[in-house]
Amino acid sequence: QVQVVESGGGLVQPGGSLKLSCTASGIAGTIYAMNWYRQAPGKEREVVASISRSGVTSYAEFVKGRFTISRGSAKNTVFLQMNSLKPEDTAIYYCNAQHVLVESLSYWGQGTQVTVSS
Repeated sequence: QVQVVESGGGLVQPGGSLKLSCTASGIAGTIYAMNWYRQAPGKEREVVASISRSGVTSYAEFVKGRFTISRGSAKNTVFLQMNSLKPEDTAIYYCNAQHVLVESLSYWGQGTQVTVSS
């Protein structure tokens, strides 16, 4: 059974940093891309950052230069280092494991709340 679990959210002041972690158990991490999404109140879920199985990264424009996605050595673990946080970064952040060939094999965590406020 596949399980995706995020951790590391919390309350931080504007300009501060947080590091989110995600572990996907029950999958072979080498055949999954790992993604971070977020959903703010009243808004649709949007992709924040992605990392391919070979380590190629991509970022949404609104986080470029501030957030960094990386994978652990076990490949089924992914991190999101968030620096220079802004109030508009406040959202629930979700981790997603997406099979590189089978679109229907997509697994989500329960989300972790990030609140940026003074």
